[in-house]
Amino acid sequence: MVPREEGGRYGPTVALCQPCHSTVHLMFSNRELARRYSTVEALQAAPELQKYLHWVRRSRVERISNRRRRD
Repeated sequence: MVPREEGGRYGPTVALCQPCHSTVHLMFSNRELARRYSTVEALQAAPELQKYLHWVRRSRVERISNRRRRD
């Protein structure tokens, strides 16, 4: 799971819902994702995501919206 920008064009991918995908990219740069969080297990263990993961596990999927702001 390496972002395309960091050379991961043909590597493994993981399907994420849009809100989770947006949150991951809000919290981490592509370089950081490639170097530190290139597996699902590493990403799930990231201290920065723990509060979000705790919240999303308790939420109903239908009610999670993409709150990413476009400037």
